Amino acid sequence: MDGSDSLVIIPTYNEKENIDAVIHAVMNLGPHKFDILVIDDGSPDGTAAIVKDLMKDEFNGRLNIIERSGKLGLGTAYIAGFKWALQHKYDYIFEMDADFSHAPSDLPRLYAACAERGADVAVGSRYVSGVNVVNWPMGRVLMSYFASKYVRAVTGVKIHDTTAGFVCWTRHTLEAIDLNNIRFKGYAFQIEMKYTAYQLGFKIEEVPVVFVNRRLGESKMNSSIFGEAVFGVLRLRLDRMRGKFKHAYRGNRG
Repeated sequence: MDGSDSLVIIPTYNEKENIDAVIHAVMNLGPHKFDILVIDDGSPDGTAAIVKDLMKDEFNGRLNIIERSGKLGLGTAYIAGFKWALQHKYDYIFEMDADFSHAPSDLPRLYAACAERGADVAVGSRYVSGVNVVNWPMGRVLMSYFASKYVRAVTGVKIHDTTAGFVCWTRHTLEAIDLNNIRFKGYAFQIEMKYTAYQLGFKIEEVPVVFVNRRLGESKMNSSIFGEAVFGVLRLRLDRMRGKFKHAYRGNRG
């Protein structure tokens, strides 16, 4: 493909305070270039209009947008983005929040884990080297940290931060996953995708990052999202017991 081999997918809902700045931060990274795909779920605050202005004025060809009619869930946004990325022949596909909780400057580190060190999936991990979270209430830190511990205990996945939303996927990994069969839409989506890649035998590397709570805009997290994760993990374990997962062509554990 012409241009960049890397696409950063940024789901948005009411992110007008952040979207211009985060797009510029990603686009100004160098020397490696990252294209951007924004998935906007009908933001009433004009987020999509800001993106479309940047597409015309500054980043024609490197910035794209998919506009959806309403809040359809984080998981479905990323699935739509993954399919778009595969259709447009990107080799490295990233998940990243719009609110600077994920530092754009860490994108090259995730890229290097896959492009240079041979990982199939690179996870920007808050917990692989301690607890690296800034400005979260202690209750939320503990909930997130022990949620990942819970996932490890129930599923056996050797990942410290299974709920992380800062991820680089290689093209061949996403092609091996049946994206139409990913069922969860919220918090559990992140767990299901990593669990599926792990069960298919792909190499997953955790890259330590610092997660900084958003300064602008409102968090989209709520208790129902956590509830989906708790019960979703049990469903994933049952799927494994029923033989749903099969090893892919790489990294077969036998």
